[in-house]
Amino acid sequence: MSTLINSTIKPFKATAFHKGEFVPVSDADLKGKWSVVFFYPADFTFVCPTELGDLADHYAKLQEMGVEVYSVSTDTHFTHKAWHDASETIKKINFPMIGDPTGAISRNFEVMIEEDGLALRGTFVIDPEGVIKVSEVHDLGIGRSAKELVRKIQAAQYVASHDGEVCPASWQPGEETLSPSLDLVGKI
Repeated sequence: MSTLINSTIKPFKATAFHKGEFVPVSDADLKGKWSVVFFYPADFTFVCPTELGDLADHYAKLQEMGVEVYSVSTDTHFTHKAWHDASETIKKINFPMIGDPTGAISRNFEVMIEEDGLALRGTFVIDPEGVIKVSEVHDLGIGRSAKELVRKIQAAQYVASHDGEVCPASWQPGEETLSPSLDLVGKI
């Protein structure tokens, strides 16, 4: 089994629905800041709006942390607009909603379900250099937690800015970290 962890994102170009406009988005837009690429199966479904609504509720916090969010499904940007116009939950979204009707981006992140033409629920945290630091993929029936995503990004940002330190399980900002060494082996 391969992993995307510590790999650089692959080039892509797409169109997103963002703040009432259709805008171009590419891999270059993800570089220079922390980013989340948040794949979901389809617009106008069941679990997807609960996840996207949860993410929208945490978006201001993510922005404060210097993180941009990009949601992606294999729907078109036109469908994203229609869903945004039709759903009170989706109207809360202020991050770009990328259309991936060819499945190219979904394939780049290895979340494409070929026989269905849909993406699995994949969450990828990408550092400012375009390197994937967190990769989480769920089956279609299992929703994700934006609160836990925020915590994971806080940990990834901490580790990136504190050479030689790592964050233990359930770490929260302000708590103790670890400095791996021979002295710690067998003592935790």
